[in-house]
Amino acid sequence: MINSNQIINGKVTLIEALNIMDSTDRKLLIICDDNLFKGVISIGDIQRALLAKKDLSLSVLDFVRPDITVASVGDDMDLIKEKMRKERIESMPIIDVDKKLVDVIEWNELFDEANEPVHERIKCPVVIMAGGKGTRLLPLTNIIPKPLIPISDRTVIEEIMSSFKCVGCDKFYVSVNYKKEAIEDYFSDKNDFDIEFIHEDKPLGTAGSLYLLKDKLKGTFFVINCDTLVDVKLEDLVEYHRTNNNMITVVSVIKKMSIPYGTLETEVGGVIKSIKEKPEYVYQINSGMYILEAEALKYLEDNTFTDITDLIKKLIDNNEKVGAFPVSENSWVDMGNWNEYLKLVDKYSKNK
Repeated sequence: MINSNQIINGKVTLIEALNIMDSTDRKLLIICDDNLFKGVISIGDIQRALLAKKDLSLSVLDFVRPDITVASVGDDMDLIKEKMRKERIESMPIIDVDKKLVDVIEWNELFDEANEPVHERIKCPVVIMAGGKGTRLLPLTNIIPKPLIPISDRTVIEEIMSSFKCVGCDKFYVSVNYKKEAIEDYFSDKNDFDIEFIHEDKPLGTAGSLYLLKDKLKGTFFVINCDTLVDVKLEDLVEYHRTNNNMITVVSVIKKMSIPYGTLETEVGGVIKSIKEKPEYVYQINSGMYILEAEALKYLEDNTFTDITDLIKKLIDNNEKVGAFPVSENSWVDMGNWNEYLKLVDKYSKNK
């Protein structure tokens, strides 16, 4: 069934397409002009455009891939289903002989929740930073440590671990400090996850506690804050990280900022060079999720407070390669404040 909020025309820009994806909670839009199918634009296409430093004010038609998989009117539904399963296609356009869009078949129309798209298996350990006090969520965190705050029928840390476990990441290191006994007690009778707790005798920052794992972590591993949820295709993230030979890859969030006024660019003496009316700027901000190589840990010092941004600066100063992997703003939740927490609870309750 064709959903009107999934269809855009060829005049739409990349930044406009990104805004539509965020507002409609979609990762793929179908491009049509006068009902003629022109292609699709996905969040992956926008990611590649950002990585290539392309102008996001360009038309989506400039970024349509030539190898789009579509089905034709009259195709056998079993074959369509098999093609979607094999290629992990979440939305399949159906077009007729005149290239007109007739229908769109969605993954959830053919498969139930237990039969989600097959994921590649990633055998990388995951480090979860769970030692903070969660001061932005006071007074709740006076009683409940931030990792154990519920967002559905599970805690936030369980939601994070589940997202990794479904791609084969089954070893978790959890760095704890504040209310560490409560966190360990909670998991004492749970066998869903293979967890090893790392004790910070004092707060060590978002990277300092990694030093305690330098003899345990080998090769590639993930790091994520315990209040961060990111809807990202982990297979693509690992492929990008390894293909680019990064020491660290930061999962960045595409943040759009609109200025509701005309902005002036001036020269010396106050001479106006140009005026931009209500411009929109695009930035990449730090999501709190990373993928690292164990070699990066040699830049850490024992028992020293170090944020991961300090580690990144050290790597850059030493000519190590650090990359960014962008995701849409709607794919990221920083659960560390009340507004985001309440929105997250509402989202999960609607999905039940």
